[in-house]
Amino acid sequence: MARRRAVVVTGASGGVGRATARAFAARGDRVALLARGRDGLAAAADEVTQAGGEALVVSVDIADAKAVEDAAQRVVDAFGKIDIWVNNAFAGVYAPFTEITPDEFRRVTEVTYLGYVFGTRAALRHMLPRDRGAIVQVGSALAYRGIPLQSAYCGAKHAIQGFNESVRCELLHEGSRVRTTMVQLPAVNTPQFDWVLSRMPSRVRPVAPIYQPEVAARAIVHAAAHPRRREYWVGGSTVATLVANAVAPGLLDRYLARTGFDAQQEAGREREEAARYARYDGHGNLWTPADGPHGHDYGAHGRFDGESLPSSSQEWVSRNRGR
Repeated sequence: MARRRAVVVTGASGGVGRATARAFAARGDRVALLARGRDGLAAAADEVTQAGGEALVVSVDIADAKAVEDAAQRVVDAFGKIDIWVNNAFAGVYAPFTEITPDEFRRVTEVTYLGYVFGTRAALRHMLPRDRGAIVQVGSALAYRGIPLQSAYCGAKHAIQGFNESVRCELLHEGSRVRTTMVQLPAVNTPQFDWVLSRMPSRVRPVAPIYQPEVAARAIVHAAAHPRRREYWVGGSTVATLVANAVAPGLLDRYLARTGFDAQQEAGREREEAARYARYDGHGNLWTPADGPHGHDYGAHGRFDGESLPSSSQEWVSRNRGR
């Protein structure tokens, strides 16, 4: 049987983090589940156990550096080590930049960017003395290509890209066997579109094509096992976006200006209907978890199962490019 690894997944209560925790558990790994909520974490722990892994639940706000350090120590106390750390937690706001308040922009940055910084620091604190370990930064095509209505999220993902490259170079300079890699994802069918803070007149949605979270999870697990590669691209749409942005970014600016607003909203679904699905406090999950005292477990999948792809030929090729 393969060696049981000690894995940390942030944002593990729902979406890609939830699917990733299950994927590691299916390999028999011990999985520490980090998130702010309650119901989602408990359900994720049950799924990890059922999949054959061992679960450790740690409720933490990833934007709190001291709390993240303490969470990492709890994992080491329970599992004896940290072999893999997956930075995945994020927050977002769907609105034109001028309609996002400074506090909201700051909060998205603290969770989505600084959460990765704090997670990476906590992981390195325990990995460097052992001279082994892998850190996976879950990114997005939006780490290279900004789109309208998501300025705070896109800015944070761009920042992660630069931060990760710097850390990777430093580890290589030191000759460390600790590795960091990044997985750039396409649009994924997660519950975020039902809990994210939005000021749009219609329900927000991912830009098609959409992939199931298990596609992302497979890529993340593979990247953790092969972290010497600096980056993985998942989904044909990610490849197309990044190549187009490299070749003709100005043309892509104009295309997204024309299509980006409508592509991220459901046609014919006005604000009154969207309000039925909004978080009870009107702030999405920006300040409080969606699965907190007044919420519920959202699971890994969003409401787009009917149009989401369960596999990606490009992702398979990426994982098996040696063949």
